[in-house]
Amino acid sequence: MDKFINIVLVGPMGCGKTSVGRRLACVLKRDFFDTDFEIVARTGVAIEHIFDIEGEAGFRQREMQMLEDLCKIPNVVIATGGGIVIKEENRALLKQNCFVVYLSSSAEQLVKRTARSKSRPLLEQSNNREQTIRDLLNAREGFYQEVANVVIDTTGRKLYAIINDIKKAVLK
Repeated sequence: MDKFINIVLVGPMGCGKTSVGRRLACVLKRDFFDTDFEIVARTGVAIEHIFDIEGEAGFRQREMQMLEDLCKIPNVVIATGGGIVIKEENRALLKQNCFVVYLSSSAEQLVKRTARSKSRPLLEQSNNREQTIRDLLNAREGFYQEVANVVIDTTGRKLYAIINDIKKAVLK
């Protein structure tokens, strides 16, 4: 595999994209970017604020631009927001010249991992977080599968085991 191809992590909120990405980048000696963190850094406001002012459509537009910008940087690890696969343009970009890792996880684990989070607008607007997570998973699963070069289930697994699986897949 070309070592300059970017590794991009996709998957639902709470599957571990940021934690895995940060650690993976250290192990591979690459820079790490998280699309959500970069949007906050660029705009100076929280994602929830963008959702409040511009709605989900405005946020998705910013997210698309950020992905485009980050994909131009060679040899990096990128963690994406859970909904990045919704837009066809993003899926096309991911399939072009990225090695995409879909971090899948059970709905039960995602509910546990997001239980204390106050910074997930799609969950904050919901009266039933578990049902919202299940609905998002059902709506996005096909998109995650479509862009993935490899699928890694993170349910109940330790970080180092997930990293080792990704390294094996990347180095094939």
